[in-house]
Amino acid sequence: MSPVSITYFGISGYVFFWGLFALAMGLFSYRMYRLGRYMFLGQREGGFSQLARRALTTVVAVLGQWCQLKNLNLKDRASVGHIFMAWGFLIFVVFYLVFIIIGAGFGISGVLEHTSFFFYYAWVMDIAAVFVIVGAAWGIVRRYIVKPPRLEGEQTFEAMVILVTVLIHPLTHLFKEATSIALAHPPAGLGAVLPPISSTLSNLFAGSAVSSIEAANIGFFWAHWSIVLFVLVFIAYSRYLHMVVSIFNILLQSPPPKGALRPIELEKAESFGAAKITDLTWKQILDLYSCVVCGQCQDRCPAAISGKPLNPKKLIQDLKKHLLEVGPQLLKGEAPAGNPGGALAGEVVTEDEIWACTTCRACDEVCPLCVEHVDKVVDLRRNLVMERTTIPETAEGALRSIEARGHPWHGTTLTRTDWAQGLDVKTLAEDSQIDILFWVGCTSALEERSTRVARAVASLLKLAGVNFGILGSEESCCGELARRLGNEYLFQLQAEKNIELMKSYQVKKIVTGCPHCYNTIKNEYSQFGGEFEVCHHTEFIASLLQEKRLGIIKGGGGVVTYHDACYLGRYNDIFEAPRQVLGNIPDITLVEMEQRKKGSFCCGGGGGHMWLEERLGKRINELRTEQVMETKASIVATACPFCLQMFEDGIKAKGAEESLRVMDIAELVAQSAVYRSYGIV
Repeated sequence: MSPVSITYFGISGYVFFWGLFALAMGLFSYRMYRLGRYMFLGQREGGFSQLARRALTTVVAVLGQWCQLKNLNLKDRASVGHIFMAWGFLIFVVFYLVFIIIGAGFGISGVLEHTSFFFYYAWVMDIAAVFVIVGAAWGIVRRYIVKPPRLEGEQTFEAMVILVTVLIHPLTHLFKEATSIALAHPPAGLGAVLPPISSTLSNLFAGSAVSSIEAANIGFFWAHWSIVLFVLVFIAYSRYLHMVVSIFNILLQSPPPKGALRPIELEKAESFGAAKITDLTWKQILDLYSCVVCGQCQDRCPAAISGKPLNPKKLIQDLKKHLLEVGPQLLKGEAPAGNPGGALAGEVVTEDEIWACTTCRACDEVCPLCVEHVDKVVDLRRNLVMERTTIPETAEGALRSIEARGHPWHGTTLTRTDWAQGLDVKTLAEDSQIDILFWVGCTSALEERSTRVARAVASLLKLAGVNFGILGSEESCCGELARRLGNEYLFQLQAEKNIELMKSYQVKKIVTGCPHCYNTIKNEYSQFGGEFEVCHHTEFIASLLQEKRLGIIKGGGGVVTYHDACYLGRYNDIFEAPRQVLGNIPDITLVEMEQRKKGSFCCGGGGGHMWLEERLGKRINELRTEQVMETKASIVATACPFCLQMFEDGIKAKGAEESLRVMDIAELVAQSAVYRSYGIV
């Protein structure tokens, strides 16, 4: 066939095309403007540092799709499908920007179409279209046929519109190119080297009348661009929105350290926590826009899995729905209808949801778009506790104990130094010339089972010749419990008191066996001028073994599995040191649980849950104990006193005392024969 000239635009065609484009851009821009105004109703945050690093992180996350690759699960394959769609979409967007918007807008389309870049890009788009189609088709199958639990209730009309448009969009492109090839008008300059997919599809039109192929070509062209412009508008009014705002959400994500809570300026604050939607920060509201309702957070949340009311996906969507409902009234300066105070806690988010969170950060870690859930839960708790004086009774008792006694263990008969009897451990009040402060922590000092861990750590330090001391009776709660339960005032009192004390002794380096103390002193005391080098006892023991300052003659034998504590692993990326220590113990076999490292399942003790009654759903510690039992291990090794307690209770609840026991890693090291003279075991 001789080449047939193809004309998509006459004068009226140009007017119609650019008119539609202007309308779509207008609707898109108006909606984005409104969403921006809603966002800026929130609280302004401080400046965002390290923009170069942030920009590079964003490029890797978006262009490299690291946001999906980090959660790659070949059993689910959802991430693979999304990657196909995302990369294909980016390739099409470049084409629209360069060859349509710039080319048509400046009247240079004909020039651009005869460049080498265009020749090769036609091939790239041909292949990309297939990947987008496969990804969209798999998305439809998963959502409407396979229906994984995390997508329960998400078989909505909006979701179907998104997936169908994603599917049809590349199809119309391929058939537009196929009909062009059938008219002997392939992409300019490619000659015989035709794009493989569209050239194959062109065979479908073999033998058809030229006029019919021309009509089909023009129809596919306008169908393609109608979908493109429809999607442009739909982006701003649906969960498609994440395609735009998540770029900024990743760029502006909270800087390291991970999970460090934002302090309240107590003397300047007009209110505490998030009483209403405008108490959220700009970034927290941007989180609401970024959520694509994928449900990955729900899949990892121990509260949701154990049947508690909290679902992190629902939490974000409920807050977003509320914002969109009250936003127009707030812009007018009016009180929200039906909720004049605009209360979040108890109205938008139930109190049971708020108190169900263990602050384990599994949701934050797994979210591909850097939505942060835990900080919002804590802000809601702050409002309940500091303004409305509403808190579960058992948690209130723990906080009162901290105020009165400097620790949360009301009823304990132990003192801060009883655990050290016979070990000749000096206090800093006796001798402050030390290299290491051993921060024992409330639980290891005052809870009877955990005192054996404190003895093990101290004995190992002495054996290695470490010059260390303890604060003894001067040690007071680090305040982590108060902060996670929402009492920021009490936390800051504790932090400032402890920082002042340690500075008075010129403390430089701290070793602690509690990941909660570790995270607080290392990552949050710096907000109040407390700059200390902090090391977890598993890290320190690993270094002592590596430096040959400690040696293990023989182990106790048996099969051991290690539980990654949330505040040690997900919060601080300490995964290898505990395993290195266990790997140095002879005669044991280390087996891993399926949910480990960043994907570890919470023991249920964080977020104040050591002192919160678990009334609803299954007990989280029992679920984790069941996962331990699946490994057939005889010992579950921990590196956290909260985890230790949770497993003690879980093992008893499961009646597995004869086949399974829990031990801290320090205890496992200390039970080697060479250490028996210290009376640890």
